[in-house]
Amino acid sequence: MANTSKIILCPPEHRREALLHLAESQSSSGQKALTEALKPMLKEPETAWQSLWVSLHSGHINGVIWVQRLPQNMAQLWLPNAQGDHISALIDTARHWVMQQRLSLCHIELVPEATHQRAQLLAHGMQPLISLRCLKAGVEQRFPTRKPFTQLHWTPWDLLSPAQEHALITAVGRDSLDCRGLRDILSVNDLLAGFYGQDPHAPTHWHALYVDESPSPIGALLLAPRNEIHRWELMLMGLVPEWRRRGLGGHILNHALALSQQAGASELLLSVDHENPPAFNLYRRAGFTEYAQQSVMAWRG
Repeated sequence: MANTSKIILCPPEHRREALLHLAESQSSSGQKALTEALKPMLKEPETAWQSLWVSLHSGHINGVIWVQRLPQNMAQLWLPNAQGDHISALIDTARHWVMQQRLSLCHIELVPEATHQRAQLLAHGMQPLISLRCLKAGVEQRFPTRKPFTQLHWTPWDLLSPAQEHALITAVGRDSLDCRGLRDILSVNDLLAGFYGQDPHAPTHWHALYVDESPSPIGALLLAPRNEIHRWELMLMGLVPEWRRRGLGGHILNHALALSQQAGASELLLSVDHENPPAFNLYRRAGFTEYAQQSVMAWRG
């Protein structure tokens, strides 16, 4: 039988129904993430909803897809966990819109079990970008370290000038094994905007690392409270190339754990690229355990 579903921009009067339909098809963690993504949309004008589409069959919604606009010309795709010709048509609609808008990147995060979603997206030109291990540790854990050979100083991030901030993120990312596919696509400004977008309190819990003999910061630590789940997230930690392999990574990690513990968090969460075994081994020696895996796919506009 021919597919009679019709793809249209979601009418305002059906938006609540559409979003509930989209949420119901997400995992429990996906539902929480979608709820957080929708909170800022309550203050947005109607024009901000020009990337929410529904599939109608006999006048009833049977599929929904949403391209969530993000800072710096980026976006995230919210896809229903379903199959069928109408889902394929929704994905095709979203992809054409992303290309028309000339977005730098539109990504989606998938768990390993989402094999049919992965296949659907591959069929519509989306490419694998990075594969992540999701780790966690109790905040009382500490990495076994020796006394540093030099005096370390932590400085609040907001004391950096924009030029220093840009230079530090650039240097920390140079030759890093983490998320190389993403760094090849996005500029430093894009990456910074992404970090700021993940934490409404940023840069309150961000820090720059100095040593006595260096006038410029040699490391970065970007933390974000996730108070709704009594945890903190380590979004980024790293050293500039000339200060790596000197045993300082453990000190940065211990500082992140200590700050999380002082704030009353129960665990510290982080993600590490599958292609970064040295970082994974560092976290494992500090007592981190893997609780999930995640892959990121993207359309490059």
